[in-house]
Amino acid sequence: MTILACAALSIGIFIYIFYPQSKTEEQTQKTRLEFLQERKETIYENLRDLNFEYRAGKYPEEDYLAQRASMENEAAQILSEIEFLETSMHAA
Repeated sequence: MTILACAALSIGIFIYIFYPQSKTEEQTQKTRLEFLQERKETIYENLRDLNFEYRAGKYPEEDYLAQRASMENEAAQILSEIEFLETSMHAA
């Protein structure tokens, strides 16, 4: 009797986990501008974290300066592309 109950429970769990859902949500497509805005926020957050960890003594100054310069360059590229997209949207 116990084996039958365990088998029924196992089958029920298996069906619950692996049964395909008919109402799956579709992922919305992001525009390039939305993607860049999210990327900008991520880079800013990473710069804050890097600065905090450097002040906590986790990074040598050489590594900190190299990583900060790399992130700042990427942020500058993203900001220029955001500005370009926003001005081209307003001009159209």
